[in-house]
Amino acid sequence: MRIMRQVLDETDRRIAATLVASPRASWREVARCLGLSERTVVRRVALLYADGTLRATAVRNPARFPHLIPVALRIRCRPNKIRQVAQALARRTDTVWVDILGGGDEISTIFFLEGPEARNNLLLRDLPATDAVGSWTAHTLLRVFPTAFRWTAGLLSPTELAELAPDPTPTTPAPSYTQADVDTALIAALTEDGRATYTDLARRAGTTALTARRRLEALVEGQVLRLATEFDLALLGAQAEALLWIAVQPGALQETARTLSAHPHVRFCAATTGPANLVVAVAAADLDALYTFLTDTVGPLSAVTAIDTTPLLATVKRTGLVRH
Repeated sequence: MRIMRQVLDETDRRIAATLVASPRASWREVARCLGLSERTVVRRVALLYADGTLRATAVRNPARFPHLIPVALRIRCRPNKIRQVAQALARRTDTVWVDILGGGDEISTIFFLEGPEARNNLLLRDLPATDAVGSWTAHTLLRVFPTAFRWTAGLLSPTELAELAPDPTPTTPAPSYTQADVDTALIAALTEDGRATYTDLARRAGTTALTARRRLEALVEGQVLRLATEFDLALLGAQAEALLWIAVQPGALQETARTLSAHPHVRFCAATTGPANLVVAVAAADLDALYTFLTDTVGPLSAVTAIDTTPLLATVKRTGLVRH
């Protein structure tokens, strides 16, 4: 049985932050970025992965898979059944995030649904058949803004971050993506272990290590999938997490989203359908820092017309991985 860490020292926290910014960075690159010996990095990071404190995975970009329908749901549940509902949702292979919100009677989840039939089955059959579910609202994700994925809890300097990982904001349109035969197997393998060696990836995909490396690079550069390091944000000092459902004037939606997604507290930012057309996941050091973010960052944005702030009480699944 894995016994996950309850606290990390400063070195482990900076190593973890580095692997959030660059999930497949080599141990030599991590050591150079942090000014550590490679031996120290190897020794420490092996323990972090071994006990499940860090987990490496990959998440598909639904914009590059036309059949996928990305949907965010806010589900109202009976409080005495909410954990059972959240765990049932987390067991589904089409959920990416599952969080318990607010006063303990609401779940927020993101689905990547395999086409209209899967969407209709969820909304018209599965949810209505669940007695513990009272109501829900559905929001289709129209665009995800990638700069938010560089969240490092302020543990890396801008110089370190720039050296380690390129800015994820696309400066040009993504190149056209033609799926190769090996891609499905590669994506499945990376979802299970985002740091699998090229030899292991080649074995899973029935190809050579060189081909596996080239295809992985093409998948990342083509924004087909995002490599990710999953962990408990509290270990890096984030004690206050919240989802913000923000209503923004349509003409200013893109500018507002880009402004917020670049903020160090923002973990996720996406434009959605519905009266709240922007959903933002925030991870701050404490409630005071969250308050300051709302007043000093969101407050001055004149295009914001309404905001619903919902604190996260518990995370059940994130980046497709169920929490221990």
